[in-house]
Amino acid sequence: MEIENVKFDCKHFKGHIPCVPNKNKDAVCDTCDDYIKISKKILIIKLGAIGDVIRTTPLIIKFKQLYPNAHFTWITLYPDVLPTDEIDNILRLDAISIFKITNDSFDIAINLDKDKEACMLLTSVNAIEKYGFLYSNGHIDIATENAKHKLLTGLFDNISKINKKSYLEEIFEICHLDFNYEEYLIRLNEHLVIKWHKEINNKSKGKKIIGLNTGCGERWKTRLWPNEYWIDLINRLQNLGYFCMLLGGSDEDEQNRIYANKTGAHYPGHFSLEEFFSLSSSCDVIITPVSLMMHIAIALKKQMILFNNIFNPHEFELYGRGILMEPTSGCDCFYGNTCKRDISCMHDISVEDVANNVIKLTSKK
Repeated sequence: MEIENVKFDCKHFKGHIPCVPNKNKDAVCDTCDDYIKISKKILIIKLGAIGDVIRTTPLIIKFKQLYPNAHFTWITLYPDVLPTDEIDNILRLDAISIFKITNDSFDIAINLDKDKEACMLLTSVNAIEKYGFLYSNGHIDIATENAKHKLLTGLFDNISKINKKSYLEEIFEICHLDFNYEEYLIRLNEHLVIKWHKEINNKSKGKKIIGLNTGCGERWKTRLWPNEYWIDLINRLQNLGYFCMLLGGSDEDEQNRIYANKTGAHYPGHFSLEEFFSLSSSCDVIITPVSLMMHIAIALKKQMILFNNIFNPHEFELYGRGILMEPTSGCDCFYGNTCKRDISCMHDISVEDVANNVIKLTSKK
């Protein structure tokens, strides 16, 4: 085997260790039948937040349709949510990863974050085509005109309020692509999925499982539905024959324990993201304010009731599997984390309407 016969441009090439065909059947490049030439090297810079990372994954589906033999590198703060079987090289943002990608070359490089460090990173990358946001003349800038709309909606509330495009339409437009309802991707541990399905199905005894994600993190508390509404909803749903399961992270743990004690709803506790994804996959319907849970539910292809007040409703793409519910009196706190009213507009979303929507979603064939 001569060095000039090594296929450095093969999809199976690992860089410094044996590839899968060599491991499995001692194949070497000059006689290997598994050679797949990389058609495009594509870099995606999407650092955070977790939900935003998940909802950017439809781009992988689209690029694979366009370039079936593309090689993908993704750098992020949250590598553990990305599926390793769909993305070739997943990097956690650190100095070593930055060194790697700035000393490599790509056909296409995309940055969808407007943070300074992400924009500077795209500027530093060697790529034939660049899309999204970069850094020039001491400020954030656009790589192509197609990123202008998304930049302006992020900078000016009055422009953001009249936006009619979903987030997915916007990021596909940035990449000079058309969004055609490509689905989310997410990393799932199938062993944990089986474990949780078995455990929850044993507890639910054939009832429809309604996941209630009661919180939305510490930043946007204006999105919270009243505590007494959650209790009323749980009682109504249980009387209708549903199995209610409380969901949330460490921020919601104390309140979820209170709900469980007052209603008898099942609360399994809070877990790592890997475990939480698997647990959530057991639900038939998920009820949640706009939060990470929304993105998890979409990725899991679950029916969902989504509470929204402070965000532009056109931002969300529910893929025909959800019902968006908003305050009947509107909201005065666009992207706000404090409420301007004495009584939050979230009181407008009635328990009865939510329960009726659960019935509607669970009646679908």
